Amino acid sequence: MKSFADLQREQAAWLARRRRRDTAFSIAAGLATSLGLLVLAALVIDVLHDGLPRLSWTFLTSFPSRKAEQAGILSALVGSCWLLVLTGLFAFPIGVATAVYLEEYDTTETRFRQLIEINIANLAGVPSIIYGLLGLGIFVRVMAPITGGRSVLAGALTMALLVMPIVIIAAREALKAVPDGLRQGGYALGATRWQVVSRIVLPSASSGILTGMILALARAIGETAPLVTIGALTYIAFLPKLSLSGLQEPFTALPIQIFNWISRPQADFHQNAAAGTVVLLALLLTMNALAIFLRLRLQRQREA
Repeated sequence: MKSFADLQREQAAWLARRRRRDTAFSIAAGLATSLGLLVLAALVIDVLHDGLPRLSWTFLTSFPSRKAEQAGILSALVGSCWLLVLTGLFAFPIGVATAVYLEEYDTTETRFRQLIEINIANLAGVPSIIYGLLGLGIFVRVMAPITGGRSVLAGALTMALLVMPIVIIAAREALKAVPDGLRQGGYALGATRWQVVSRIVLPSASSGILTGMILALARAIGETAPLVTIGALTYIAFLPKLSLSGLQEPFTALPIQIFNWISRPQADFHQNAAAGTVVLLALLLTMNALAIFLRLRLQRQREA
């Protein structure tokens, strides 16, 4: 039978082994993170080194051209803005409404609720190229009389399907974070379920919902595969009209324009692609910063 001192030594040795393993894992995790950050920093520095000299007001306000020194990203930049606005208009109401239904109304484990949750989970893991094929089959071909075929409306509907699971999941998590006491307090005062949801729950969850929406749009702005699949053009020397008829016109976007330039053999077009990538990175960082700002501001307003 082991003595108490022997048991203490064994425990001390076991704890020492655990600490060594924890230290080794921490070092390995830190090295892996540092390696990823170094690769990312190298890529960003290389893009900035090639793209910043090409950036100018003329580059931002010029249409694409067969001559690299005269080419710009105006049509692609406006097309990306069109896509973002329309994608938000389609995805935000449907995504938030779905989250509200699942978290505030259909709270029992019904088969219909399980079916919706399974589909949301599956759609969140579907590759973006599949959404492009779906958009090509439905929005470009079947709904051609409405969308105009390979148009900015078809692209926005496809992107809305792509980001819809992200919006729903983010909105559901934001609604779950609202304390249940707020709901019960509203019911105790005689409010209806819709009054509780619209005046208490949604305002309390607005910061998380808006953050999820902006991050979803940040993903949409960088997607290329769905736009290539539905037939977004690589050369457009005009801007879509700011009208309902403009929704049915052809379009391009920043990822498509960058892909077109980088696929050409001339070095000057590669410099244009780097400059376009800088603009795209600036848009992404701006959207992420806006999401953080809105979340913090709404949280402070709610706490005040």
